[in-house]
Amino acid sequence: MRTKKVVVVPYDEKWKDDFIKIRSELQAALGDLALRIEHVGSTSVEGLSAKPIIDIDVVIDEADFDAAAAALARIGYEHQGDLGIAGREAFRYEGKEHLREHHLYVCPEDSPELKRHLAFRDYLRAHGDAVKEYSRIKEEGARLYPYDIDRYIKHKSPWIERIYREIGLL
Repeated sequence: MRTKKVVVVPYDEKWKDDFIKIRSELQAALGDLALRIEHVGSTSVEGLSAKPIIDIDVVIDEADFDAAAAALARIGYEHQGDLGIAGREAFRYEGKEHLREHHLYVCPEDSPELKRHLAFRDYLRAHGDAVKEYSRIKEEGARLYPYDIDRYIKHKSPWIERIYREIGLL
């Protein structure tokens, strides 16, 4: 799913409940195939401005990928491949109007991409000043590039890369 208009809004407490609803549906379909279902991305950080789209990483044993993909297909998710990012498999959906818009990824437990998502999320959760600065940068990027997701991402990248270096991911 490609963002057409970049919209960044202030943090919304409802995002926690939105994640719980999505997680419940995923957990019911996946059962023990899901080792964990993680709320990642900006909506998972209290106080952080974000595009109002929930990012989710389903953590599985790599050997269970085909079974997990089949379980997700039964509830309307279609595998899209890794979309150019090794260590995570993307899924798209239609017909889930009862849930907030979300991005769904399935990752093996040893995935570097999963590690990156969790480390960045946890860093932000522990650093309120970083949340304020990142919110400012994201809001500024959305104002400057409301119809250009690539330039929006490029606008945020130097700040994100600085944090990755700080936490040892670059």
